[in-house]
Amino acid sequence: MKVTIESKKGLKTHLKVFIDRKTIDEKIGTRLIELSKTVNLKGFRPGKVPVKVLKNQFGKAVYGEVLEKILKETSTKALEEKKIKAAGQPKLDLKSYGEGKDLSYTLEVDELPSIKLKSLDLIKSVDYEIKVTETEVAKRVDDIAKNQNNFKDKKENEVSSNGDLVAFDYEATIDNNSFEGGSGKNTQIVLGKDLFIKGFDSQLLGVKKNQEKEVLTILPANYPKKEFANKKAKFKCKILNIKKPEPVEINDQFAKNLGAKDLNNLKELITKQIQNQYKMNLDALTKEDILNQIEKTHQVEIPDNLIEQELTLISQGLKKEDLEKNKDESKKIAKKRIKLGLILNELGEKNNLKVEELEIKNEIQKQIQSMPDQQKQVLEYYQKNPNAALSLRGSIYEEKVINLIKKKSKQTKKIISLSEADSLIKKQHETHAHHEEEKSKKSKKTVKTSKKTKTIRKK
Repeated sequence: MKVTIESKKGLKTHLKVFIDRKTIDEKIGTRLIELSKTVNLKGFRPGKVPVKVLKNQFGKAVYGEVLEKILKETSTKALEEKKIKAAGQPKLDLKSYGEGKDLSYTLEVDELPSIKLKSLDLIKSVDYEIKVTETEVAKRVDDIAKNQNNFKDKKENEVSSNGDLVAFDYEATIDNNSFEGGSGKNTQIVLGKDLFIKGFDSQLLGVKKNQEKEVLTILPANYPKKEFANKKAKFKCKILNIKKPEPVEINDQFAKNLGAKDLNNLKELITKQIQNQYKMNLDALTKEDILNQIEKTHQVEIPDNLIEQELTLISQGLKKEDLEKNKDESKKIAKKRIKLGLILNELGEKNNLKVEELEIKNEIQKQIQSMPDQQKQVLEYYQKNPNAALSLRGSIYEEKVINLIKKKSKQTKKIISLSEADSLIKKQHETHAHHEEEKSKKSKKTVKTSKKTKTIRKK
C-alpha cells in the first residue's frame, strides 16, 4: 500500500491510496481457498471444489467482497500512517479498480483540529455555599406541619365549615336515572379545596353529622364516561362524619412521623435539603461561567462537516421558515457547542480521564432509585436504547472534565444567603429569557424585510 497527500487546505486533506494488483490477487486467492472448503457444488465432493471452478463461478462476487474489505482496512491504515484524526467519515472516491487491475482511490478527510490548551489556572470559578438561617428552617418545618392531615371529630350538633373534612356516602342521578360511576361510599373531601367536583364543596357547608343533603352540580368535561360529561347531576349525600382541622404540634414525635430521629435531626435534614436544592442551580451557573471562559480563551478551527452535523441536530423538528429565520443564531450555537466539545475532549485525553462501565451502571441505578414507580421502564429504556447509555457516558465524562477544571482553576468559596441565591438564579433566567427575546425580535425583522422585498419585486 502506498499513501500520498495530494493536497491540504486548512482542516481538509486529500489522500491518494494505491494497492497493487498482486496484493489484491493474493487476498482473492486466500478467500477462494476458504470457500473451496465449505462450498457444495454439483459434481464435486464437499470441500473438494477446485479453486479454478470457484473463480469462474463466483469470481465477481468474491472480488466485490475482497474489495470492500480492502477499502475498509486500507483507508483506516492510511489515516493512521499519516497521523490524521478524522472528524467524521472520510469521503472515498474510487479512481481505478477491477479484476486483474491495481486499486487506486482518494480520501477526502476533514481533520480534527490541533488544540493548544491554555493553563487552567487562568479560569476563575466560584464554589457557592448556602447559609440557611434558623428562621428559614422553622418556616419550612411550619409549612410541612400545615400540610399534614390532622383532623379531630366535631360534636354531633356542630356544622361544617371551610377547612373541615366531610365524609359521606352518595347516590347520583341524571334526569332521575342512575349512571355508571354515580355512587360512592365514605367519600372524603376537605371543604374549600374544590377538588371533588367544581362547586360541590360550597353546598356541603353548614351540614351536620347523619344529615342527608341534596347537591346539584354539573359533571366535569373530563368525566371518564364521555356521554355523561357536562350533564346536570343530582347527588343525594348521607353525611357520615365531620372533622375539624387541628394544628400539628411540632415536636420530636412530629419529626419521627416524618422519618427523622427527633426535631433537631429533622431541622438538619431540612437544612441539607434546602442547600442541595439550591446547590444544583448554583453549580449549573458555575459550570456555564467556566464553559464561557474556556470558549473565550481558546482559538479553535472547526471542521465544516461537524458544523453541518450539529446544525442537523439543532434543527430537528423545526419548520423550514423557522430554520431560515434562525440560521445565523443556530450556526453560532453549533460552533460554540463543537468548540467546547473538542476542548473538553482534549482536556480529558490529556489528563487520562475515562468513564468505567461501573460508573454508567451506578448512574442508571441512581435514576432507577429516584423513580420507584417506574423502575422497570427506566431499566428497559436503557436496555433497548444503546444510544441512551452512550449519551450517559458523555454526560459523566463531561462532568469529570468540569470537576478537573474546577480543581485546577482559581476557585473562590462564596457563602451566600437564600435571598442572594434566588437573586443569582433569577438573574441568570432573565439573561437567558432576554437572549430568547432578542432572537425572536431578529426573526420578526427578517420576516418584515422579506415581506418588503416581495412588495418591491411586485412593483
